[in-house]
Amino acid sequence: MQRFSQLNILATVALSCFAGACAKKQVAVTPPPAAAPVAAAAPAPAPRPAPARAPAPPQQVAQSAAPSRYPDAATRARIDELIGRIQDAYFDYNQHTLRPDAVSTLNADSKELATIMQQYPDYKLKIEGYADERGSTEYNLALGDARAKAARDYLVSVGVSARQLDTVSYGKENPVCTEHDEACWQKNRRIHIVAEKTNG
Repeated sequence: MQRFSQLNILATVALSCFAGACAKKQVAVTPPPAAAPVAAAAPAPAPRPAPARAPAPPQQVAQSAAPSRYPDAATRARIDELIGRIQDAYFDYNQHTLRPDAVSTLNADSKELATIMQQYPDYKLKIEGYADERGSTEYNLALGDARAKAARDYLVSVGVSARQLDTVSYGKENPVCTEHDEACWQKNRRIHIVAEKTNG
């Protein structure tokens, strides 16, 4: 009986120890702490715009642009005025050399004309040569041409570019006077200067 009691006690102690051991192994499971709320990401800073480059300095557009090779309306009006004052230059019968009065006529405003025309190299004048009605058509065409070239040579001598002076002969065509006397023939032995028509 006593032995049985001891066994009971041992069994009770063993059960107690086992239960205690089991109790020690049971760890109170606590739920993991809630994750801390993620702070809203701050918006990425907007990229800074590249500093605006100062525009390249104009490379003196006014100077680099080619100057006009034709005169404007006001300058053309001045040229026409000068041509109008350089009256027709007249020649002796059967001659193409410039008489002193013809030189004076051409000299009146030709230097100013030359100065203006040097600024507009594509602008041209036409020198028309004429003769009176006497002689053949062919002869008078040649005489009118020689007279126009004599006037051109004079204008070149005062500074007008030869490439800006064209010549043409009308011979005895287009007379300014149609009477058949010396006074009328003298008016037809002449050169006449006109501005050529251009697209400028």
